[in-house]
Amino acid sequence: MGCGGTLFYPLLITLSVALITYNIIISANAPLKQGFPGRSSSSDISIDPVIELPRGGGSRNRNNGKRPRLFHTAVTASDSVYNTWQCRVMYYWFKKVQASAGPGSEMGGFTRILHSGKPDQYMDEIPTFVAQPLPSGMDQGYIVLNRPWAFVQWLQQTDIKEDYILMSEPDHIIVKPIPNLAKDGLGAAFPFFYIEPKKYEKVLRKYYPEERGPVTNIDPIGNSPVIVGKDALKKIAPTWMNVSLAMKKDPEADKAFGWVLEMYAYAVSSALHGVSNILHKDFMIQPPWDIEVGDKYIIHYTYGCDYDMNGKLTYGKIGQWRFDKRSYDSTPPPRNLTMPPPGVSQSVVTLVKMINEATANIPNWGS
Repeated sequence: MGCGGTLFYPLLITLSVALITYNIIISANAPLKQGFPGRSSSSDISIDPVIELPRGGGSRNRNNGKRPRLFHTAVTASDSVYNTWQCRVMYYWFKKVQASAGPGSEMGGFTRILHSGKPDQYMDEIPTFVAQPLPSGMDQGYIVLNRPWAFVQWLQQTDIKEDYILMSEPDHIIVKPIPNLAKDGLGAAFPFFYIEPKKYEKVLRKYYPEERGPVTNIDPIGNSPVIVGKDALKKIAPTWMNVSLAMKKDPEADKAFGWVLEMYAYAVSSALHGVSNILHKDFMIQPPWDIEVGDKYIIHYTYGCDYDMNGKLTYGKIGQWRFDKRSYDSTPPPRNLTMPPPGVSQSVVTLVKMINEATANIPNWGS
């Protein structure tokens, strides 16, 4: 390809991003600002405390008789079989846990933000907002780039009653009622060990310049699970979208961040808008590495679980017994999955039991 072809693709991407930005500005009832404002005095906080969640209190005790601070749970998804069966399982447990919470619960509504651009057959089963995907080719094969763009559309076009948003994912299972962990202008987020702003300071300074403050202002988080104020997210989301696209076009950032690029983009965008986060290490567990559910709120089944028949973990090698969500990318898991052998961690046993309960009770499973 000649020089003209070499210049055409970057120009097309630049124009597409500009078009999206323009559409955001003109289509919003309350325009979502895309600038990088300074920290406000109310959120000028330099610490990122890592705390454990309160034990046994649940959402009712946390309120102490005060009006619940409701949050809306939102999850983005494609219309793939893989995403769809996970969303169905997730919504089953959302409804069951919410119903068990009783008076004072801070769990509000639920929305699946479907970024396929068209309705699917589960619109009546799961409350759904249909978002448009990015223009063809803009995600460069990294479909997660549709997530921030989908959130921008949802926040603009929907009347969300709750004042807070819990951003979740299809492969989350809610174990017990979640209280609103955000407070005093701070978001609440799970800290990921592999999000390391200090390690990648050189790359991140392209997006979070030195005049903004120390790179440690960028929390070690992704966008999920995060509870954040709705008004704050309306400011963060367009920046998150644009930073994600810019990072993906930047070879250095793309190489450094790989599959977690969009997570770094959210963390940067939150910092740019002065929204710090309380880091809750007990927000969720990730089997098989976390062996007990304990007092956690979410099971995140992102990793494969492989064991021999003696209950020994064989990670890196396909086990005699295994559960891996990726085994079901083209067809949903069957009802009544085989339970793990004796000796397997309680977290994995609980995960399989919860999936089995959901699939046994969801109508037309596998259709």
